[in-house]
Order: sequence, then structure tokens, then C-alpha cells
Amino acid sequence: MTEGTEEKPVVYLHDIRRQYQQGETTLTILDGAQLALWAGQSVALVAPSGSGKSTLLHIAGLLEHPDEGEVFVNGNPTSALSDAQRTQIRRTDIGFVYQSHRLLPEFTALENVMMPQMIRGLKRSEASRRARELLGYLGLDARVTHRPAELSGGEQQRVAIARAVANAPRVLFADEPTGNLDPHTADHVFQALMQLVRATQVSMLIATHNMELAARMDRRVSLENGQVVELE
Repeated sequence: MTEGTEEKPVVYLHDIRRQYQQGETTLTILDGAQLALWAGQSVALVAPSGSGKSTLLHIAGLLEHPDEGEVFVNGNPTSALSDAQRTQIRRTDIGFVYQSHRLLPEFTALENVMMPQMIRGLKRSEASRRARELLGYLGLDARVTHRPAELSGGEQQRVAIARAVANAPRVLFADEPTGNLDPHTADHVFQALMQLVRATQVSMLIATHNMELAARMDRRVSLENGQVVELE
């Protein structure tokens, strides 16, 4: 899916502005930022620490409200939605992967991936079937009954990826998903992410410092003076 089609972007940020107060100083993080994310497209967000990458991800993922501007999801504006309505969109259309895997330590890999599906209302048997399918796709067939503490860092992050896509979201946001991993493991996790993007046509925006991984994605954007700019 590209900008040349008549289809709407999965997520579109229009004229987003966000400021924070730090003592008596006003910090402008985003100042008229605009970004369109299209189905099946992977986009790398590369910018220095403190430039607003996480803020942009949180606003795009409806975790945070902008001061001004609009976030469109599937062509629909979201600024006037209630917290409950925004939560519902996050459950059905949006997936998140963080630098820290944030798995529930008392549950197995299988149960961690089943959880968001059961919260959404799927029967346990169906949630289990899909969780096993996703974990198997990511090469974790033999690890489904292991708890997070029994998994390697790369395995934990692949479980987190499976959990993020368990409800078949339209868009996936990832904040430094390979930041805590060694280069070999980071590459393996990145390949798993890219396989899922191609297989499911999910749209993906990854904030990363890894320029080598960013170069393998469809688009690269950065933040300059609070605005999103396309990179070559």
C-alpha cells in the first residue's frame, strides 16, 4: 500500500503539537508534526535521544494526547473519543513492542500471548491455538511452557512481539525493540518483526538508533525542530 492509492493510511498524524513544562521553561517537543503510515509498510524513526521519538509513538498509539492536531486511525479522528473508546482502539487496531519486553513473569510464554486475546473476548481454546501458531512462527515451539525468567533476552522479545500482534492489529509501534540485545540477537528479532509485517500487512513504525536495521526498512524518517522529515 502506498501513498499513490486511494486507500487511507492506517494512521495519520496531522499537525501534531506537544509541549512540556520543565520548571519555568516550556519545551516544544513536536511542532506541527505530520506522518502517514500505510498498510504493509515498515518505517524507521531515527533521531537523537530526547528529540521526541517516544512522544511521537505514544501520541500515534493513543497513549498520550497531543496539545494540538489530530490523530486519524483508519481514516477516523480520535481527539474527541473517550478514554474507553481510545482503549478499545488500542486493543483491536494497535500493537506495542517496548525495549523492555514487559512480559508477566508469573505466566508462561503461551499464557502471555493468550492474555490480550482473552481480554478482547476470545475463548481460551481459540486464544491458545493462535498463541501457539504465532510462537511457532517465531521459532518458539519448544518454549511455549517456559516462563520469562527461563527464556533468553531474544526469546523474551519474540514472545513480546507475538503478544503485540496477537489481536491482529492494523499498526505496530515499537520503541527501541532491539536496544537491549546483542547485535546477533537484535538481527534475529528484527527479522522476526519484518516477517510478520510482510505476512500480515500490518503497518509498523519503529523508533531505533540502529541505522543498519533502519536501512532495511521501507522508509526512514527523523525529527527535526519538532517536525517529521523523510530521510533518503
